[in-house]
Amino acid sequence: MTTATEEFRTARDFLLAHRADYTAAYEGFAWPRPAHFNWALDWFDAIAAGNDRTALHIVEEDGTETRLSFAEMAERSNRVARWLRERGVGAEDRILVMLGNQAELWETALAAMKLRAVVIPATPLLGPADLRDRVARGRVRHVIARAEDTAKFADVPGTYTRIAVGAAPAPGWEPYEAVYAAPADFRPDGPTLADDPLMLYFTSGTTARPKLVEHTHASYPIGHLATMYWIGLEPGDVHLNISSPGWAKHAWSNLFAPWNAEATVFLFNYTRFDAARLMAEMDRARVTTFCAPPTVWRMLIQADLGLLATPPREAVAAGEPLNPEVIEQVRRAWGVTVRDGFGQTETAVQVSNSPGQVLKTGSMGRPSPGYRVELLDAVSGAPGAAEGEIALDLSGRPVGVMTGYHGDPDRTADAMAGGYYRTGDIASRDADGYLTYVGRADDVFKASDYKISPFELESALLEHEAVAEAAVVPAPDELRLAVPKAYVVLAEGYEPGPDTAKVVFEHSRQVLAPYKRIRRLEFGPLPKTVSGKIRRIELREATAHGSANEYREEDFR
Repeated sequence: MTTATEEFRTARDFLLAHRADYTAAYEGFAWPRPAHFNWALDWFDAIAAGNDRTALHIVEEDGTETRLSFAEMAERSNRVARWLRERGVGAEDRILVMLGNQAELWETALAAMKLRAVVIPATPLLGPADLRDRVARGRVRHVIARAEDTAKFADVPGTYTRIAVGAAPAPGWEPYEAVYAAPADFRPDGPTLADDPLMLYFTSGTTARPKLVEHTHASYPIGHLATMYWIGLEPGDVHLNISSPGWAKHAWSNLFAPWNAEATVFLFNYTRFDAARLMAEMDRARVTTFCAPPTVWRMLIQADLGLLATPPREAVAAGEPLNPEVIEQVRRAWGVTVRDGFGQTETAVQVSNSPGQVLKTGSMGRPSPGYRVELLDAVSGAPGAAEGEIALDLSGRPVGVMTGYHGDPDRTADAMAGGYYRTGDIASRDADGYLTYVGRADDVFKASDYKISPFELESALLEHEAVAEAAVVPAPDELRLAVPKAYVVLAEGYEPGPDTAKVVFEHSRQVLAPYKRIRRLEFGPLPKTVSGKIRRIELREATAHGSANEYREEDFR
């Protein structure tokens, strides 16, 4: 066992020992800071030696299953690493990996780490235009993709190795299946510095061109000890996280956090969401910890939650704030409280409701162990505001923070100015240190000179049974400058039209203060990024141009 392994295990075990004692965990935790660290070699292979417990369990829609033990995953990733090295993959080479939830994704991730290559995760939902941007800006030298997606690269220029996973690859693509004939022993070609680059993530681009976030062999593998703590993972758990490969949350909770805890990663591969089937598979797999984005939680509460006979011990939500009404419905059905967490592609989880904390309705919790969170005043930029921009104190820099925005030193300097990493998100803090999310700085707006938090209004709308999803943006108004406009996706059984609009407006008047009330309303699907986040910039642009399909509150008085 290496010194780095011992340091990592000591920090990990401290968090496990204090998993239900936030004060002790927060005050006593110290980040391990090894000079050299390779998570795949120093941690995963260490816990995998002779370990026949299931590391990865994938169930397909047709019922077929893949189960791989920790020992098998270590051996398979060695074969992949040997084979990729023979094809020219070396230290700091960029590999764009565009795979679904399949065993090859995890094998490749471990193998790339062992080779000290840099992974650029990409969702299979990307099209040729997105891929051209990623290959060019990421300076990609190798591509590993599903065979059915290889045609997307026909017009993506570059001299990169092409490797296809699946049946009969297209001309010019090598078959990934050949890796299993490679030798099973692997020796690294040199030591891994903890601050060597490991991953380059393109952000979801909800308001602008996707940023390119750089993480190291420390910032994500070690940084996600905080994520392990938030979820409440323990050795032997079976963890289900619903996330698309290619996005940061997939690495958070389908790779680093569960395997930091020596838990099983469980996946149910569905093409179309089916709440009843998902809960049946959760029961069959005996899922103990569950993480899902708010969109999935909102779809689950539209179904019969009682279908899940054995609810998970821990349930969490991330990606966007989860509305209190959803949390209450899950609590009534499962006897489990869904705990919110806040983080970004640029970091691990910064703020969370961890196991054992007293929960406050609407709050996303308190700072994670290892993070000092400040709220910066909107005018002066000084820390200590009761409401302000969420920022991480970089003195004694937290391990779980990105290196910066790759290729964009100006943006990096702006984000790290004044000794803080600035998130661009607004929150308030109460006397007990609990933080409540207000919204993205770009999303908060004024109406009649009052500040409006879209999230607060959306949560109020979701309390009505007719509303499945909602997004609130400012609409121009001659008198008030701006008024809140809601774009609403209706629950099953409700039809768009004036009758439903009247019901939603009445609900708004009952639950919201006059200056917060919804004044405009439009039904229809919400524009989203490929990662499932609402593209509010599109809604704001559409609202600014006006719409013949909107309803106005004054028409229903």
